[in-house]
Amino acid sequence: MNIYENYKTFETEFAGRKLVVETGKFAGLANGSCLVRYGDTTILATATASAQPRDGIDFFPLAVDYEEKLYSVGKIPGSWNRREGRPGEKAILNSRMIDRPIRPLFPKDLRNDVVVSVTLLSVDQDCVPVIAGMLGASVALSISDIPFNGPVAGVLLGYVDGEYVINPTLEQRKNSKMSVTVVGTAEKIVMIEAGADEIPEDIMLEGIIFAHQEIKKMVKFVSDIAAEIGKPKFEYTHITVNEELYNDVKDFAYDDIKTALITDDKDIRDKNIAEVTTKIKEHFAEKYPDNDADFADAVYKLEKTIVRKMLIDDHQRVDGRGLDEIRPLHAETGLIPRVHGSGLFSRGQTQVLTIATLAPISEKQIFDGVDEEESRRYMHHYNMPPYSVGEAKSARGAGRREIGHGALAERSLVPVLPSEEEFPYAIRLVSEVLSSNGSTSQGSVCGSTLALMDAGVPIKAPVAGISCGLVTDEDRWLTMLDIQGIEDFFGDMDFKVAGTHKGITSIQMDIKIDGLTYDIIKKAFEQTKAGRDHIIDDIILKAIPAPRKELSKYAPKIMSLSIPTDKIREVIGSGGKVIQKIVADTGAKVDIEDDGTVFISYIDPESGKAALNIIKTIVDGPEIGSIYKGKVTRIIPIGAFVEFAPGVEGLVHISKLEDRRVNKVEDVVSVGDEIWVKVIEIDNQGRINLSRKDALKEIEGK
Repeated sequence: MNIYENYKTFETEFAGRKLVVETGKFAGLANGSCLVRYGDTTILATATASAQPRDGIDFFPLAVDYEEKLYSVGKIPGSWNRREGRPGEKAILNSRMIDRPIRPLFPKDLRNDVVVSVTLLSVDQDCVPVIAGMLGASVALSISDIPFNGPVAGVLLGYVDGEYVINPTLEQRKNSKMSVTVVGTAEKIVMIEAGADEIPEDIMLEGIIFAHQEIKKMVKFVSDIAAEIGKPKFEYTHITVNEELYNDVKDFAYDDIKTALITDDKDIRDKNIAEVTTKIKEHFAEKYPDNDADFADAVYKLEKTIVRKMLIDDHQRVDGRGLDEIRPLHAETGLIPRVHGSGLFSRGQTQVLTIATLAPISEKQIFDGVDEEESRRYMHHYNMPPYSVGEAKSARGAGRREIGHGALAERSLVPVLPSEEEFPYAIRLVSEVLSSNGSTSQGSVCGSTLALMDAGVPIKAPVAGISCGLVTDEDRWLTMLDIQGIEDFFGDMDFKVAGTHKGITSIQMDIKIDGLTYDIIKKAFEQTKAGRDHIIDDIILKAIPAPRKELSKYAPKIMSLSIPTDKIREVIGSGGKVIQKIVADTGAKVDIEDDGTVFISYIDPESGKAALNIIKTIVDGPEIGSIYKGKVTRIIPIGAFVEFAPGVEGLVHISKLEDRRVNKVEDVVSVGDEIWVKVIEIDNQGRINLSRKDALKEIEGK
């Protein structure tokens, strides 16, 4: 008997490259599984579901795991036990990217646990693994017996030399002005995740439409596979609200709940709803004596109905704003002493404080991953503690949401950062969410612009972020700018766009429906463009018109120079002895790149200058007129020998020790003393004459 009798392969062309899907051979006990080969990128995708629903939950328990294996790129993990541990930041971001487009396509009342696993087996850098993983997840779900209203497919959209490119190669990605992951069904767009170099809205929209054409081909490919080998979908326990109880609650409390919802204060709204809920339970205590959960479901459903009806029928928001109106805004910089930069940004009850830290370039983040990025000089971290939503809980480490929001803010600001050559610093931003009532990720973008400018980072342009919401009713739809928590909770979309006046720098689209039309996306772009222009001009630039000219006195100062690569070994020394001595003697930090670029970071300007002089001396020899701090190595009757650079010493004649007559060298210096010296002469035999008294005069004169 052939154990692989159900083995099948399906082939197609995907953006000009061969793609193969294999089924019936791998992970046969999962509800659905497939192996996807795209170029030499190979992923295994599986979908499994529990036989029974999980008790006591009011949400769909979907988990997506994206597992990066370092053997996929021929590496052994760098951890102590030499195996992969918890998912890294990039794996978590890829998990979220696969999760967001498939989640809306499951039945709303499904309560069975569903786990989608994407395992990366080999990587071809020209064929982005997450795109293959997304397709594999769609295939595994579509051929399984798990209820799923797909399929979906995704592409990576690039923009190279004014032309759109689907699934760009590694070389093309390096030169692309944008990196946009677009996912869709045959009819609609279900996810957009973008980083862009100030791309105008019309170019972005045209690119999304262009990408959708390729997506449609891949959706048909997956549909054909499902039609041939897909299993019938299993029946599941449907979750419904007690209709009789709901209708009674609606008749009794509709006006009370509507009144309770209409306020611009989240705390007051929550208090009002709690009071109405208590009134409802007391009124129906005899008719429904043990129905607390049903009452909660009924109130939730009625709240949602009212909020959506107010919006789509009456164009009315619960806080009284117009559809294009942003909540009250506030921006402030320089709040926190001793940090290198700080910015506070508030939008309604959403408040974010961002702190900027500058460091030598050697403190950039190093990756042990599967893609081509090995290091990062700009890091953005986002924290949302429980107190920000009024919860009495202890803070825990960053979860998937915090990692995702930090990465989104980071992506938003990368296009405006100065190059490493212009500003040779590692930069870390930390956004602390102090209060949350909608779109904290975009609040962190605005707060981060403030913090960078306050820190004196010469960004090319200020960046602002804003979100757009959506409600739909059959063929009707309505978008609104700057959604607060309740509109996000009961609405159909959270469309986040960040950018400058010139164009978009990032997009993240979360939806709860089966997709967006091009018209909805176009409208969202128009509203968010107007919103961020207002925030930049009327809020950010009023708080701080330009990046500060001077760095904080607590921030390290950095100078750089370039030395011949054949001199690097001399500056570093055997076992690092020379460079370690420079650091110890001057107090400055010295980092050397492989191309001969030397970065010197310091707080005290004199220590930076001393390190610079020593390095120049090692590379070019001593320079007449330069001042050094050196160590007395030996004494002779006519003077003292001083080593002022590794392996370089000169003589301080007894007459050059003090600005007075010295009878004995030992009256002024001893072996081992550290003294300032100035190079005053280099004779034709290369002998170096130094002066202590001239060095002291110059230093004291300054």
